[in-house]
Amino acid sequence: MNKKMNLLMFSGDYDKALAALILANSARELDVDVTMFFAFWGLCLVRDPEKVTSEDKTVYEKMFGMATPKGPEELPLSRMNMVGLGKHMLLEMMEDEKAPSLTDFLNGARKKGVKFYGCKLSVDVMGFKKEELLPEVQIITAKDYLADALESDMQLFI
Repeated sequence: MNKKMNLLMFSGDYDKALAALILANSARELDVDVTMFFAFWGLCLVRDPEKVTSEDKTVYEKMFGMATPKGPEELPLSRMNMVGLGKHMLLEMMEDEKAPSLTDFLNGARKKGVKFYGCKLSVDVMGFKKEELLPEVQIITAKDYLADALESDMQLFI
């Protein structure tokens, strides 16, 4: 098919991340090349909860790191989160429908060869370390992202 899709993941919301990963996986099944660029809150989706650290961080970076989700399953809902009750209800409804979890979709995208990029400025500002992100995540600049997006047939901002 030789088509290319680019997703800019700015949101750190569970339901929006789920939508982005459903699209990424579906596009790969259609043989579309997919790149995802994670900026600011979107980086929480590709944080490895097992590798989050406060080592070599400033006080602000440590505080920020404690307050942000440590990985995909800690992301809140964008609407009707209701202190986590809404997300719990959504997860139960997904389980009733035998729908894959967010982590399942993320792992599927990793296996299918979706390219993951982290925004260098966002990583720096939020105090994340490269080692805290999934190994597939390459850190690039906004200029590098734009060059990739301009080569794409479809660009989505989530």
